[in-house]
Amino acid sequence: MAERRLFVCTNQKSGVGEDLAKALKKELKIQGVKSLVVGGQKLHTRIQTCNCLDLCKQCKKGPGAALVVYPEGLVYGNARPKDAERLVQSLATGRPVADLLLDAE
Repeated sequence: MAERRLFVCTNQKSGVGEDLAKALKKELKIQGVKSLVVGGQKLHTRIQTCNCLDLCKQCKKGPGAALVVYPEGLVYGNARPKDAERLVQSLATGRPVADLLLDAE
């Protein structure tokens, strides 16, 4: 089974990263996206918190947290718990959430 992981930064914004991770976990269950079949292969998605994604410049710009979707390599910034529904929908559709997407460099 293939694994997809969303790493949510909890270092810069006190509480926002943790709240975002909880909202993402809840939304995965609500939308039934925790396990999907993609290209004939089962894909399991996990949400993990981490101390630093080395995106401090982006984290400091707004009230949200940064997160990385692996293995896709998508990098989001200023994400808040209210964005969890759209972020999880993007996992199912394969279309990134454009207004939260960051240039990884």
